[in-house]
Amino acid sequence: MDHMDTPLELFIFIDALGWRIAQHHHFLEDLMPYRQPVTMQFGYSCTALPTILSGKKPVDHGHLSFFYLDPVNSPFKAFRFLKHVLKPASLWDRGRVRHQLSKLFRAAYGYTGYFQLYAVPFDRLPYFDYCEKKNIFGPEGLAPVPNLFDLLLRSGLQFHITDWQLPEAQNFALAGDAAARQDMNFIFLYTASLDAHLHNHVGDDKAIQQKLDFFDFNIRKLIQVAKSHHPRCHVTVISDHGMTPLRGVFDAKTQIAATPLVFGKDYTACYDATMARFWFHRPGAEEQIHQAMAQAPGHWLSDDEKRTYGIDFPDHKYGDAIHLLDPGWQIAPSDMGVKPLNGMHGYTPDDELSNASLLSDTPFDDCPVQEVADLFSLMKKRIQDMRLDALEHITL
Repeated sequence: MDHMDTPLELFIFIDALGWRIAQHHHFLEDLMPYRQPVTMQFGYSCTALPTILSGKKPVDHGHLSFFYLDPVNSPFKAFRFLKHVLKPASLWDRGRVRHQLSKLFRAAYGYTGYFQLYAVPFDRLPYFDYCEKKNIFGPEGLAPVPNLFDLLLRSGLQFHITDWQLPEAQNFALAGDAAARQDMNFIFLYTASLDAHLHNHVGDDKAIQQKLDFFDFNIRKLIQVAKSHHPRCHVTVISDHGMTPLRGVFDAKTQIAATPLVFGKDYTACYDATMARFWFHRPGAEEQIHQAMAQAPGHWLSDDEKRTYGIDFPDHKYGDAIHLLDPGWQIAPSDMGVKPLNGMHGYTPDDELSNASLLSDTPFDDCPVQEVADLFSLMKKRIQDMRLDALEHITL
């Protein structure tokens, strides 16, 4: 096959590019007329990304929230003693200090994935383990479940997956370099900055448009390079979830602390931004916690909901019970942060503002997409099509 005729599939992942925002701002409408909303995976980006990269549900790939109950294998056991050293708490609880401590801990343990201690109290860290120790974008990043990297490696195609740890401008440049290679078949470009931007500016159309202009400029530039070297180039933009403006705050920690229950003996809890996850260790604890959460604007997930969302873990590693807040409400302070943010995600998937986006310059009728797990099926279909195309062009 003439290298100039080598097909190229370019997938651009924009974290938090919700359907409502993509449509309201007419994002890339002229280039990508084939577009639709996509139902998000219950959870957060740390849930959706493994789902999109594998096509599997959390119960299969093992990722729901960053922290799960496992005091026996917890890598944080030293914090039982460090809590007496890392004083004053007002210093060590600062976001920047926690971030630097997280970097040191990640390096010491050789973790390659995204790692943050967030705002989990030091004396509670030893009850938990952390799920994203490996780079989920890399080889065997979700082992034993194969991910996109593993699929591409087996395909024999030439591919490029960007390094999430590099600055976005650099990743766009590297993607451009990859697109200029005439033997390149598949590029997956991941970007995360819109998510952080929307957490702070979800209600500010002008600020959102300025950020989208950055992506518009860089994507158009990348497409120009790609199509100049690959006349048969298909471009698809995907995302994992939307963003819901803040409606109110619920202080779950204070409500639970007001009970006579003892953390670690009667119960254990992890307070994510939109859900509280509980494990019950003694009779009566569940009833008291339900009473303490009675005024929370939300509901307890049913077994049917857990099965539907693919989070029905047999070992209950992510909670015996999960209380999910209504869209727009946040737990604050939480184990993710002390203060609420202007926008948040991680609500029920049927929340309209939670919808992700699928935008393309090519029809995708051959691989219908309803939820974000189907985005992996779409990428897999495009990879299979290119392999068949390569076989058809073999000169005997």
